[in-house]
Amino acid sequence: MAERIGQIVRSVAGHDKSELFCVVGEQDEFLLLANGKQRKVALPKRKKPGHVQPLDLGEFNHPVIRKLQNKETVSDRELRSALAAFKGGNDSWQKTI
Repeated sequence: MAERIGQIVRSVAGHDKSELFCVVGEQDEFLLLANGKQRKVALPKRKKPGHVQPLDLGEFNHPVIRKLQNKETVSDRELRSALAAFKGGNDSWQKTI
């Protein structure tokens, strides 16, 4: 189940329906989700896996996703930037590396 960490998902149930989140951890049968805005990395949202839709990352290989998969800490700002790049489909983050 560790492969879910770093995955970008869309909420399909609840008051945050259709919002994008990133899986920052797992706790029992729940996924811990954060987006850096309403849900910070320090206080992620607990959500059942059936209430989210995993999104295909395709060629999206943002450094923040790699940091999460390597269990390194990420800031809310970094997470917001990764989700914005994924949502916008732009590769401007590649120019800053």
